[in-house]
Amino acid sequence: MLFLFLTAKMQEAYNSITAVFFMDIQKALADFKKKIDPEIEKYLDETIKELGEKDYFITNILKYVKKMALAGGKRLRPALMYYGYLAVNGKEKNKIIRTAVSVELIHIFLLIHDDIIDKDDKRHGIDTIHFRYQKLGKKLFPKEDSNHFGNSMGIIAGDMVSALGNQIIFNSEFSPELIMKTLSKLQSVVSMTVIGEAKDVYIGYKGRASEEEILEMYKNKTAKYTVESPLYLGAILGGANEEVLKNLSRLSVPIGVAFQIQDDILGVFGSEKKLGKSVGSDIQEGKQTVLVSKALENSDSKQRKILKGLLGKNNLTASDVEKFRGIIKETGSLNYAQNLARKFIFQSKQEIKKAKISKEAKDFLLGIADYMMDREV
Repeated sequence: MLFLFLTAKMQEAYNSITAVFFMDIQKALADFKKKIDPEIEKYLDETIKELGEKDYFITNILKYVKKMALAGGKRLRPALMYYGYLAVNGKEKNKIIRTAVSVELIHIFLLIHDDIIDKDDKRHGIDTIHFRYQKLGKKLFPKEDSNHFGNSMGIIAGDMVSALGNQIIFNSEFSPELIMKTLSKLQSVVSMTVIGEAKDVYIGYKGRASEEEILEMYKNKTAKYTVESPLYLGAILGGANEEVLKNLSRLSVPIGVAFQIQDDILGVFGSEKKLGKSVGSDIQEGKQTVLVSKALENSDSKQRKILKGLLGKNNLTASDVEKFRGIIKETGSLNYAQNLARKFIFQSKQEIKKAKISKEAKDFLLGIADYMMDREV
């Protein structure tokens, strides 16, 4: 009995420490956002002004990209790039903040294309790029295919933003050698993200995937580009050696996988207001996630029939979402996914503690690890 009491007390203390880390990381991200958002706005304003003299239409697209970029987002990726730089004792903080705008633009480029693939019409509570131009196409060209027009404009916008993200690094104030190494790594990461995205689309159409397939897709689509890549880019610009980069890989990939598992949970159980897009869109798209894989594995024939009927269903109702949530809970899939994410977070924190990086970066990464599991959006 005493042992159980002490265990409970220890758990309570751990939860308290986690909560402190969580609050600290929220503040750290908010403080960083205040620093980088003016740099994002400044860069896009300068680009819009320059392009305004050449083409009205692309300028109009970039103005909307700017609106979308500043409408929301935690700036997690540029923050990780910044702390990757500090991890190897980089000193020029203002320079790395200006350069970190690049990874936020690369992130926006991938989101724009991802929204087309997923047929999402909201991002940060406003119309996605392709959806905005679908609506505009209906007004401008009522006899033409407005969906194709919107998707075309979305692809073009994404391509443009990708080029701008690369250009920031190319024109940064770091040495030519570090710039080329950083750009090479960035292209490699985008390539891996595309592989993960292709796998995501494929298994969505296939309608069934093993947990192993899904986790491999998470590593390529999310973990490398969301966590590993920004840390790498910052560390490379700070002059990191190969040993440090390997350490960053070991600690970052598990965080990224946990991030995606939590993202899947929020996609079903989150708040639409906080997400900035409709809850249940993952169900409507028929996404194969750890939640879905485990639920299909553990469900009985009746539950399995309901799940398969809801996955990929158009015009999903609130009642449909509740049915889906119920089966996810009843089959133990929700608990399983949460525990799996915690396992990856534990693995990551063990690697963070061992890593030979600055204390400032280590504290931030420990906070990020807890944040990935506890975040609501």
